[in-house]
Amino acid sequence: MIRFPGVAPRRALSLCLLLSGCTLPWQSRPAPTPAQAAAAAGPQVAPADARVEVLWDSWGVPHIYGQDDAAAMFAYGWAQMRSHGDLLLRLYGQARGRAAEYWGEAYVESDTWLRTNRVPERAVEWLGQQHAHERALLDAFAAGINAYGQQHGDSVDAALRQVLPVSAADVLAHVQRVVHFTFMTSPGEVIGVQRALDRSGAGSNAWAIGPRRSASRRALLLANPHLPWDDLFTLYESHLVTPELNAYGVSVVGFPVHAIAFNDSLGWALTVNPLDGADHYRLTLRGDGYLMDGELRAFESEPQTLRVRAADGTLAERAITIRRSVHGPVVAQTAQEAVALRVAGLDAPNLIAQFYDMARARNVERFQAVLARQQLPMFNVVYADARGHILYVFNGRLPVRATGDAAYWRGLVPGDTSLTLWQEVEPYWRMPRLLDPATGWLQNANDPPWTATIPIALDPRRFPTSLPAPGMSFRAQRSARMLAEDASITFDELVAYKHSSRLEVADHMLEDLIYAARASGSAAAREAADVLERWDREATAESPGAVLFEAFYHLLRRQPYPGGSPFAVPWSVRAPLATPDGLADPRGAVRVLEQAAADVRARHGALDVAWGDVHRLRRDTLDLPASGGPAALGSFRVLDFEDAADGRRVATAGDSWVAAIEFAEPIRARAVLGYGNASRVGSPHRTDQLPLVARQELRDVFFARADVEANTVAREWF
Repeated sequence: MIRFPGVAPRRALSLCLLLSGCTLPWQSRPAPTPAQAAAAAGPQVAPADARVEVLWDSWGVPHIYGQDDAAAMFAYGWAQMRSHGDLLLRLYGQARGRAAEYWGEAYVESDTWLRTNRVPERAVEWLGQQHAHERALLDAFAAGINAYGQQHGDSVDAALRQVLPVSAADVLAHVQRVVHFTFMTSPGEVIGVQRALDRSGAGSNAWAIGPRRSASRRALLLANPHLPWDDLFTLYESHLVTPELNAYGVSVVGFPVHAIAFNDSLGWALTVNPLDGADHYRLTLRGDGYLMDGELRAFESEPQTLRVRAADGTLAERAITIRRSVHGPVVAQTAQEAVALRVAGLDAPNLIAQFYDMARARNVERFQAVLARQQLPMFNVVYADARGHILYVFNGRLPVRATGDAAYWRGLVPGDTSLTLWQEVEPYWRMPRLLDPATGWLQNANDPPWTATIPIALDPRRFPTSLPAPGMSFRAQRSARMLAEDASITFDELVAYKHSSRLEVADHMLEDLIYAARASGSAAAREAADVLERWDREATAESPGAVLFEAFYHLLRRQPYPGGSPFAVPWSVRAPLATPDGLADPRGAVRVLEQAAADVRARHGALDVAWGDVHRLRRDTLDLPASGGPAALGSFRVLDFEDAADGRRVATAGDSWVAAIEFAEPIRARAVLGYGNASRVGSPHRTDQLPLVARQELRDVFFARADVEANTVAREWF
């Protein structure tokens, strides 16, 4: 029990929440030994004055039972620090726009980006716009972080302690940095090229299966974000219980609420959607200003000073000047032109309250009413509930644009006319959504909204023209195909489908490739064709042939084609799962296959090397074979790899949290968080779930109090 000397515990927590910084002296029990922690798993009685209890389960997941929301949020901040203290403080230091001051030159670009976009200042403004309950949650969460940092400061890297104490404004700055200035747009974004997140493999899968397609006649939900396995993308799994809340799910480290979750009545998943809520405007410069509607306008100019820490610890000052047009801040400039950035959602400060109320909702009507607030500026929402309803929403703040299609707005937009300067966003009810479709299932694998179910039930002509055109990636096709081909899906089948690593792209070209290779007269091509014919078209650890096919397809996509595609038949909305198909240039494909075979043999000694011999799961001392492949190959089980020094490829992104939920009585759920529920050095929860990933298994989720108690290894009270 944490105590302020001379202050009653209830009053102490109230003071701590009020002060947020919690900078008063502490006294507390020493940290338990492993034996004491194990003994703590038995029945115990909470102190009479405790307002919140934290039960830590065997996977390092905190189950937080609070008498009220503020008490639970205090414990949630404490728990995140206990599991991810160093990471959390580094993220908050960056969100302040002061990371270069703390840690040096490497953070100058990040600081400049956040200050250019007014993230720290806007966080303070947002804080003043919070509802009373939302403000209390933010203050309590920050207070829990500070309380842990003060009591266990020696567990935090010395270079990171200077970020303490954190404030509620730091939390909101972090929210903006993650959602608005990483997912919606980022400093690495280049006009005309895919976004930085796309290049890193970020994405997600999500399914909602209604009673008519569920073997148990209970709705099923699959939540499966794909993100990089570190930094601000790190997910944290938790269970929050108060008189008004009983939600289990994940948040990005540093968020005080779940982003993906379920309660005993409903649940939802998020996937990154191709919603364009951030636009770049080309400004024509004249002197010190820019042209707008034929008139010269002056930039708003703001000088700022960055402090940059040198290797010897000294601080140097660096002046920067931030310029803004009526569109937004200038993010790039040449002698004749400048580029200004405009981001939707910066006038929507109550995202935390929306997420909290999504988790409190008990039916689809209330859930949609919460979504309709549009505080969440992007992300598809895929939903299922205990009443059997399923819902898909292409959610976000889509600007109301006077002209142009999606391609027009993805490029540089003319900034010299007010006709392109949008001011409002489309209302929730104008966004594509499907409730209880006749097919009985919904899916999203980051494809545009039109293929949420097949046969297609949404008509693009009924929606704003700046929404993306119809199209499906190979992963989206694999996703929809598995659902469409099974009329009665069991919970176990749901889990098995999630682990599918069948490479969908192979089903669209492999037969043509093998035929062309055998007809070519090339011995090398025929040998490669023999390997590919024996291959099971999977990317499981044992699969021989997947390495060769990946090398082939990687080279094939880099070849020039008159139609821009290596396929003979392009993708068609009329045959969304059968196209694209065939080879545009069979002879050229055979030459590519010969080159790929030579490369694979040179690297690995054989053409039929097993996928898992090359592709690895590594963390700390673990080194395990991987099953799963890149989204570009159409694997539903997504893993993205980087080259390692020993010639292997190591997973660094892809399947993050995988959760399968059946809305039975009681709720049934299984999950895995591959990189574990802690990043703190020395924690057993850095590596305990990686073997599950290697074995393609999920673990039981402890949701009912009796199950939580039976699997508790440590307790804390506040």
